[in-house]
Amino acid sequence: MANGFGSLYIGASGVQNAQSALNTTANNLANVDTKGYVRQQVRFADKNYTTLKITASNVNMQQSGLGVSIGDVVHSRDIFLDKTYRQEVGRKEFYTAHYDTASYVEDLFQETNGEQFKQSVNDLWVAVQELSTKPALPIYQNLVLEKAELLLSRSKGLYSDFQNYQSNINDQIKDDINRVNEIGERLYELNLEIQKVEAGGQETAMTLRDERDNLLDELGGYGEIEVDEDATGFALVDFAGTRFVDMHRSYEIGLKTEFATGFSTPYWEHLSDPANEQYTEVFNMDRAISTEMDTDVGGIKAKLLMRGDSYGRAENLESADAYDKISGSTMMEVEARIDGLVSRIVTAMNNIYCPNKEAESSFTAAAADGTVTTYPAGTKILDAENCARGVDGELPPRELFTRIGMDRYTEVTADDGKTYYVYNEPDPNTANSRYAIGNLQINPELKKQITLMPAYKENGDVAYDFGEQLAAAWEVQDMKIDPYDQKPCTFEEYYDKVLSELGTQGNTYKSAVETLEGATASIDNKRQQEMGVSSDEELTSMIKFQSAFNASSRFMTVISQMTELIVTGLI
Repeated sequence: MANGFGSLYIGASGVQNAQSALNTTANNLANVDTKGYVRQQVRFADKNYTTLKITASNVNMQQSGLGVSIGDVVHSRDIFLDKTYRQEVGRKEFYTAHYDTASYVEDLFQETNGEQFKQSVNDLWVAVQELSTKPALPIYQNLVLEKAELLLSRSKGLYSDFQNYQSNINDQIKDDINRVNEIGERLYELNLEIQKVEAGGQETAMTLRDERDNLLDELGGYGEIEVDEDATGFALVDFAGTRFVDMHRSYEIGLKTEFATGFSTPYWEHLSDPANEQYTEVFNMDRAISTEMDTDVGGIKAKLLMRGDSYGRAENLESADAYDKISGSTMMEVEARIDGLVSRIVTAMNNIYCPNKEAESSFTAAAADGTVTTYPAGTKILDAENCARGVDGELPPRELFTRIGMDRYTEVTADDGKTYYVYNEPDPNTANSRYAIGNLQINPELKKQITLMPAYKENGDVAYDFGEQLAAAWEVQDMKIDPYDQKPCTFEEYYDKVLSELGTQGNTYKSAVETLEGATASIDNKRQQEMGVSSDEELTSMIKFQSAFNASSRFMTVISQMTELIVTGLI
């Protein structure tokens, strides 16, 4: 009878565990379209055996099984595939940010107010060619003035668009950092909840683990992450090489904002001392970008690189050291190059309108305000003998482009009574002294009276050589897009070279994005094979477990009938 009733327990365990397996399978089917859901698989195990009799050592022990139990419900994930997927997603986001920026900048260049920016450069060149034939003709002088003003207007508009896009990238960075902080807080909360559920060793926190894994997948797109799960189920997370979530808390990422630009830089609050202006930045921007060193991972880092830390200026192209500080930042590079193009056009034309020379010897002179200064030999002064003049014949002649807030020359009177026009050199550290896009305007005096434009010699003859010099300036090949450029070019060729390099970068980034999209899709497919729910497979499992349930039920029925027969037969 003992064996008979024991058989009932075996049958009951089969029914109970088949029912649990059916419930798990039904749960999988119910979540077949749930994003991030990881399928659950039942693993069966034997219950303990009861020893009936200990026999001699050379004979098998007589044991009776107690049935079947659920050994585990497996949360089907591959941690190696997860790590690879998160890293490749981060790398894809890195190059996607680069490609988006390069594409947007290229669109801005080719579509400014409905026309290509290059057209405004070409229009000024055509106007200069016309003026070179008859430099004193007002219609040609007006044409140059109009096209110069149009170039300046479009340059300012384009440069402003670049700055606005930098601000847009900056807003994206702030939003991304806020989201990263939210993810960190939620990961810490989930760690605690998972520990509570799994502390007894009887249950796996499936739903909570799914949510945590989905957040880790998302976090991998923002930056490089490392995840290490301890024996208690607590996931320790590193972000950009620094511990982000540990056993005690989630560490907050702060934003340091530059006053001049409004640009924000992420820093670790717990490792920084803002009161003493000591910051530990989240991302190391000094390391070379390399796939081998895994420094090309994360959308936030890419956006920081693309935005840069300031606005590009023509001075950034003057030396290798200055250029290296902006190299890699698409926005700063393109700003520096457009500023450099306009600055060179402005300087070349102004130097013809108002030519300079170096003083052969030192001289002491007083300015209009009475300030006495000794100027060394080599000081730049107006070349009065070789400059063209306006119809009024006055000196100094009017430059075409003027700096807002600073005249081209300071008029001084030397000890010998001679008048000098000392050139006010641009100072990179003084904004209003630079011939920069944001500090330029067309000479107001020329706009009021076009005949003041230099076109005559000192004796009143038309200065045809003035027009020839203007035309020749556009053929000079002395421009480089950066200090490493080995092929000098003209103004128009410079613009074409800038666009060509931008297009090459865009194609390179596009190719990288397409390759990484394929790689991430392939890795995700492998992950889905492991953790995804297949309705066909689950239906097969349901039929299997249903059959097991029915078999256990019939087994119990037979044992029950047999027991009843034995009991009634004894009466």
